[in-house]
Amino acid sequence: MKRVKRWKHEGVIDAMQKRLDLLPNAMGIRRRTVEHVFGTLKSWMGSTHFLTKTLENVRTEMSLCVLAYNMKRMIQIMGIQPLIAAIRT
Repeated sequence: MKRVKRWKHEGVIDAMQKRLDLLPNAMGIRRRTVEHVFGTLKSWMGSTHFLTKTLENVRTEMSLCVLAYNMKRMIQIMGIQPLIAAIRT
């Protein structure tokens, strides 16, 4: 007797594949919008491990990196003076 087993999360994979089949360029869009951010953060961090050890400290370190990235982007988009004015209000 031969048994066929199905992974318990296989339905999730199938649903994702159906969504990708309906939008074939979805992964390309994701790469253009999200992967750049993570690549930039990884480059800033020196493509290495986190400098801190505990999970709480790693979360803090990552949050600071993301905050720095977002502040730099806002300066590029808005300029320094409008950003300072927006922060003060």
